[in-house]
Amino acid sequence: MPGKSLSERIADFGRRLAVEAHAAWLAARDPRTPWPARLIALAAAAYALSPIDLVPDFIPVLGWIDDLILVPAGLILVRRLIPRALWSEFHAVAAAASKHPSSRAGMAMVLLAWAAILYIVYWSVRVAPVH
Repeated sequence: MPGKSLSERIADFGRRLAVEAHAAWLAARDPRTPWPARLIALAAAAYALSPIDLVPDFIPVLGWIDDLILVPAGLILVRRLIPRALWSEFHAVAAAASKHPSSRAGMAMVLLAWAAILYIVYWSVRVAPVH
């Protein structure tokens, strides 16, 4: 990819990873997918698409290493467990969907999930008032 800056290459990688994760999500929900592949696809897609990580992204270096290793490794394993023709079908649907605007309902669900987590954390750690 001569001529592309590092930030453009990273953005391209991120887009490709998002399409792969979406294809894995589609595979996990399709009954034609073998069950071991469905389980791994579900785990890989959920981890890739979830805003919650094993190691939070704000931790320098370590926060991104888990995303750069776990997600691609899970997606590679899923691709190997699913017949090539079936994976091509899932990938085509995911690639077509990536060209459309993001779902506002999906964004709302993620924001509501974060709000619920913050609410629970706040109420579980807040300090009782001193009298």
